[in-house]
Amino acid sequence: MNLLKAMGITKSEMFTDAQNHLAGVAKVLGHPARIAILEQILKTEGCICGELVDQIGLAQPTISQHLRELKSVGLIKGNIDGTKVCYCINSEVWTEVQDLISNFFLLFKNNEEGCC
Repeated sequence: MNLLKAMGITKSEMFTDAQNHLAGVAKVLGHPARIAILEQILKTEGCICGELVDQIGLAQPTISQHLRELKSVGLIKGNIDGTKVCYCINSEVWTEVQDLISNFFLLFKNNEEGCC
């Protein structure tokens, strides 16, 4: 029997917080609709409310699902404005993720000679 399995450690516990966080963000970013939503929010340079349905071209429930996923990893945050929820980029998390991705790609730069 696998020692880690016997000890009750889940697979995600085997990895660092940074590795788990980057993997979670990468999974959320793995859908083109979410990339389009983020691009639209970034272009707005502020909060965006109900305009996403018209701008992206997906149904409201689909947009809402994608917004929930983006919010679950903290890339966006939402504020209630009357009956609407308005979203904007969470700049603290955005910068943190940017650093995580940059540091991940720097691993290659530090090993330019590679093995093959």
